[in-house]
Amino acid sequence: MMRMRARYGLCVASLVAGAWIATSGTASATMPLQKKAKEAGFEATNCLYCHNEKLPKKEAVSHNDRGKWLLAEKDKRKAKEVDVSWLKDYVEKK
Repeated sequence: MMRMRARYGLCVASLVAGAWIATSGTASATMPLQKKAKEAGFEATNCLYCHNEKLPKKEAVSHNDRGKWLLAEKDKRKAKEVDVSWLKDYVEKK
């Protein structure tokens, strides 16, 4: 009886952990990133600095040219996450 409860508990814990990992996703922007960009002297006053939405959702997010460039840099540099210091190399299209 105790073994069955232990297995059940382990199964539930595994499912919860798996669901948490699966739903965490790969958020491309966070408030700390925006704060770091401001501290570095960039005009990141809101999410529209890199996104097309005022408040992007994980499921439906689109990036403007700057955001697309940052994601391309992330891939090019094989980085785990975006580094706002890369923005010094970004040349805005006219």
